[in-house]
Amino acid sequence: MWLLRLLAVITAILIAGSALAWLLTREPRYLWLTKRLFIFALLAALIFLALLALERIAVIPL
Repeated sequence: MWLLRLLAVITAILIAGSALAWLLTREPRYLWLTKRLFIFALLAALIFLALLALERIAVIPL
């Protein structure tokens, strides 16, 4: 679980850093990177939460 928290913090730092780089330079590649990182992080979080909900609802015997 600590690994997921670490990845979330690193992702947040990367998103903030690329957004700040875009604000300072106004280069579109930084804005593109910010959008891509945000979408990837959002999808990863949704998949993780869906798996947690599935585990909670349907107990899958091994």
